[in-house]
Amino acid sequence: MAEKLTQLTPTQRLFRDAMANLSAGVNIVTTDGPGGRAGITVSAVCSVTDTPPTMLVCVNRSSRSHDVFRANEHLCINVLGTEHEDVAMAFAGRVPAEQRFTVTGDVWDHSHGVPVLRGSAASILGRVTGTVERGSHTVMFVQVDQVVPGQDGEGSLVYYRRRFHPVPTPMSA
Repeated sequence: MAEKLTQLTPTQRLFRDAMANLSAGVNIVTTDGPGGRAGITVSAVCSVTDTPPTMLVCVNRSSRSHDVFRANEHLCINVLGTEHEDVAMAFAGRVPAEQRFTVTGDVWDHSHGVPVLRGSAASILGRVTGTVERGSHTVMFVQVDQVVPGQDGEGSLVYYRRRFHPVPTPMSA
């Protein structure tokens, strides 16, 4: 977190507390290219449209990975399952940026030009086709080039009340 909570206005603190009650899927967004290799854990990801398939990803401009994503323009949104909490923690800042891909083990497929997480719930590859600067973040619009279907794991990983939580796969009727 770039700023301490004590430096926030009362409205900003209340806003953050309110947003902590909004559960969100957990993703690791990765890139590789002339700007370097980078990856971060992101929960501010959503679909925009299916014509053409487009997603948005919000990245804090103070993140060391921000400029790498902007320079490379190609990225992968790796949708995480419950079994990926340790990888999510590593890419959320528990591990220095330059070590994230090595300490997480041999879980990365580099054959697509950007790192794709093996065993993810889904991996969505695309290129940044537009951006909007808003406050501390850049909203990146990502036009989808390829979807790598995932594996049916134990469920999805969500972020809720400032913690990761597993959401189990519903049993079939």
